[in-house]
Amino acid sequence: MKKLMSLLFLMFFAIGMIAGCGSEEPKDANTDNNAENTEQAEQAGDQAFPVTITDATDQEVTIEKEPEKIVSLIPSNTEIAFALGLGDKVVGVSDNDNYPEEVADIEKIGGMEFNIEKIISLEPDLVLAHASSMGSSEEGFQQLRDSGIPVLVVNDATNFNQVYDTIQMIGQVTGTEEEAETIITDMKNEFDDIQAKAEEVADKKSVIFEISPAPEIYVGGKNTFMDEILATINADNAIEEEGWPKVDEETLLGYNPDVIITTYGEYTEDAIDQVKERKGWEDVTAVKENQVFDVQTDLVSRPGPRLVEGVKEVAKAVYPEIFSEE
Repeated sequence: MKKLMSLLFLMFFAIGMIAGCGSEEPKDANTDNNAENTEQAEQAGDQAFPVTITDATDQEVTIEKEPEKIVSLIPSNTEIAFALGLGDKVVGVSDNDNYPEEVADIEKIGGMEFNIEKIISLEPDLVLAHASSMGSSEEGFQQLRDSGIPVLVVNDATNFNQVYDTIQMIGQVTGTEEEAETIITDMKNEFDDIQAKAEEVADKKSVIFEISPAPEIYVGGKNTFMDEILATINADNAIEEEGWPKVDEETLLGYNPDVIITTYGEYTEDAIDQVKERKGWEDVTAVKENQVFDVQTDLVSRPGPRLVEGVKEVAKAVYPEIFSEE
């Protein structure tokens, strides 16, 4: 890139020297053209705004001009913003943000209870909120709106299509619609490729996602990302209940899954061994055949572009003979 910029600089410098050696008319014309091009580019950017969009709370949100300062209240929105190329515009993130690594240097605005005064002090043009926070944060959202800050509440996505909607929505209000469409298309293509490869599966395996360890065991049921991930790789979700049910060890024993995937290894020591060493689990197929794995929770639960990575990690664990090269 530096070499290219140097060549361009030398080219423009040479053109300037040639123009300087001749009459003044070509030089003035070039200056006028540059000014006109700059003005046209600015007008093209302005044409996308104002933007009015109905968010996840059925509120109409109007963004008067392209946002230059963005505060994100939840990690998934932050990841989407960075993927859209908006990282340099993100001035505030939640205490729970951990990706990409640049978020470590961005101002923190609180966790589940965000700091209204801090957000207002950052003077954002846009706050990216999330429907999952509506129960505890609705009053705070209204305070931000009352202070003149647009608040966009995105949906609480539970499947891939809803993730696409979220990416598209954030792209629309930030002037990055083309980038959003590219991300969505890439994700869809990746998932299609994985599904095509999963057709090689001869014997479907039953899988359980454990999202918290014993004694308070919660699992991923139907209508969750984890359920859709398993469908994508041609595996069966052993859990038939909806959402994130709490189950006891005896109930889990009855499912006798081929594979168990934990998602709490980052904060639970020896997560895999804990599952294998449960009393009475010696004959569970996943334990007996050493098919207990841990995957990073953010990859399989955070609605954003990295879901593709999560699907690949799960595919490798469940069907290594097919997806080992993914």
